[in-house]
Order: sequence, then structure tokens, then C-alpha cells
Amino acid sequence: MKHKSLVSINDYTKEEQLRILELAQEFEKNPVQRIMEDYVVASLFFEPSTRTRLSFESAASRLGAKIVGFSEASNTSVKKGESLRDTILTVANYSDLIVMRNPIEGSARFASEISSVPIINAGDGANQHPTQTLLDLYSIQKTQGTLDNLHVALVGDLKYGRTVHSLVIALCNFNTTFHLVSPVELKLPRSVKMHIKEKNLAYHQYTELEDVLPKSDVLYMTRIQKERFSDPLEYEKIKNSYIFHADMLPDTKENFRVMHPLPRVNEIHTSVDKSPKAYYFEQALNGVFVRQALMTLILGIK
Repeated sequence: MKHKSLVSINDYTKEEQLRILELAQEFEKNPVQRIMEDYVVASLFFEPSTRTRLSFESAASRLGAKIVGFSEASNTSVKKGESLRDTILTVANYSDLIVMRNPIEGSARFASEISSVPIINAGDGANQHPTQTLLDLYSIQKTQGTLDNLHVALVGDLKYGRTVHSLVIALCNFNTTFHLVSPVELKLPRSVKMHIKEKNLAYHQYTELEDVLPKSDVLYMTRIQKERFSDPLEYEKIKNSYIFHADMLPDTKENFRVMHPLPRVNEIHTSVDKSPKAYYFEQALNGVFVRQALMTLILGIK
């Protein structure tokens, strides 16, 4: 994985993904090490982010790296009209690794093709979010004791949800049964379903959340993303399609866990937060250890 960019979850083999999860376990036991003191990580976020940006910066800081970059494009020369190409070529001169989020699909792939240093895709539009997928895999493995032969329910915005797209592709390596819950307007794209079909795995589509609860090991909730809708009325019509309440928990398995890539709006009621089956905040913490593992492998430190 040394010097190997991560743009799509498909860029890394199943074995490489499992190596990252294995190393993340080591960092969870000892997250503060000064093994990146000689490295500079560029954090380029052209689009708002809280957890992804801060967890990357926290991961790098705990390992002693220097961090440069920006948290919104309005504070940069992009506002003056600078192209993505020129931004990447310039920042690559200042850093050893670039973590980038950009609202344009395909932007991370383009950056990886022109950059002299590795690129980590922290989200490119509605396309993919591979580091979220790695922390999701780590979270599933921790809570279920395995990644194999699980029933995973993905709920909400399956059309534009880049976290969902990446996670489905990754879980196809583990004989997963998929339960896809969404409004008709937000069904999982055909291009992502093709990965399930190519592995001859089972998937089932629903419009009602209650239908999947008794059979699921993991419930992966997502918000309906207002920013992906060109028509505000369409968003208003379906924004509250699914809300998971604590009174739904009795219908679930003992090993059942609720996950969410965050931020949430109201799709998981706060009454769920105190349940031992709620795992989304621990899930966010796992992102630090997984990103520490990923960065050190790419830089050849581990």
C-alpha cells in the first residue's frame, strides 16, 4: 500500500482492507505515537465536514504530523478562480500526503492522476467515501465479531449516499445479505447493485423500515441529504421518511447495532442514544484509529 492513493474502496484488495483493520486495532490500544513527526499532511476540504476532517487531523496530530490546508474553499485561491489541477500540483509540493474532499464526482481520481504524492479521497460528491467505509467495516467487525455472513440493512438516501455506495461494494467481499430500505426516489443506483449481482449475493428492497428490523444484524441509517436535491419540494416530501425510535429496539436481535455515518438530522431519535445497541458515536471514534492505520501504511511507516 506504500504510496498508493485511496480514491475508491475498490483500489484496495480485500486483504489490504483487512490489513488496515488489523493495524487499526493496534492504534486503538496506543493511539499516541510520534511516528509521523517528519511528515506533512495536507487537509483540503472544498466542502463542509466535521467528523471526517477532524478525525483525520486528530489521527495525524496524535502521530506527530504537521497539518496544512483549509476547511472551506472560500478561504483559498479557488475563490479567485484557481483550478483544481493547479491547487493539487501546488499543494503536492508542500506535503507528503493529501486528504481531499470535493463536491465534484471524479475529482479525487483526477487529483490522484496528477499528484506527485498519494491522495486519500475524503468524499467526492455523491460518488464514494472509502475511509468512512473502512471505519464502518472496523465498527461492524468489533460489534459482530466477524464481517462474514451478516444481514446488513441500509436505510435512507441510497441514491446519493456516498457512504452507502462504498460500503455496499466493500461488503460484497464478505457474503453479506443486503436489506435496502429507501423511498422509491432514492433507491440504490443500478451501478452499485451490479457489484452485488456480480458476487451472486442476495439483496432485498423495501420501503418500510419495520420490515427489516427483526432480521438485521446491523442497521446503517443515513440522512436524506438536502444538498443533493435540486427541487426543495421533492426534499420536503421525503425528508422524514424514516425515523428510528427506541420503542423499535425490542423487535431486534441481541447482537443488533445501530450505525450512522453522521451527521444525523432526525432519522435516529435521541431516545436511542442511551441504548447499548446504539453505536454511532463509537463508530465515529473508530475513524481516528482506522485513519491512523491508513496514513501510516500509505507513507510506508508501518
